Amino acid sequence: MSPARRAGEAPIIALVVAIGENGAIGKGGGLPWRLSSDMRYFRKITMGKPVIMGRRTFKSLPRLLDGRLNIVLTRDRSFAAPDAVMAHSLAEGLAAARASAQRTGAQEIMVIGGEDVFREVLPQAARIYLTEVHASPEADTWFPDFDKRGWHEVFREAHEAGPKDNHAFSLVV
Repeated sequence: MSPARRAGEAPIIALVVAIGENGAIGKGGGLPWRLSSDMRYFRKITMGKPVIMGRRTFKSLPRLLDGRLNIVLTRDRSFAAPDAVMAHSLAEGLAAARASAQRTGAQEIMVIGGEDVFREVLPQAARIYLTEVHASPEADTWFPDFDKRGWHEVFREAHEAGPKDNHAFSLVV
């Protein structure tokens, strides 16, 4: 559990990403692996919080992420999705997320990709919910390089590949 956010305290920006050992995060508009256990974890940590994603990430989802404000970053001003908030810049998306967090008391703004969105928001992020996928799959989308010296690990939990997980993985914060 986390303490309630104090009135006036800004929510932090947190990235949520699964990364292969080779830096892979996507292939062909989807994930290059199947990890049902990680999807349950994703739902748990993002529920009730504003979620920012790029248009391609949004289009890769089977449906809106329920129980969360879906904020889609897109340069295409004609793109629309019912029940999602369209933002045409990161600043606009963060403003919508902060307003939502203020209303709901959410302590975090969750950024879920893709590659360009991660690259742009990484300097502002205060936390990364990282799933280290113990595989190096073929991919066409990569997590950007960044200086890890400014980060410290506060949580790690290893998971073996299960019946619905095609790779072992570790959850890291």
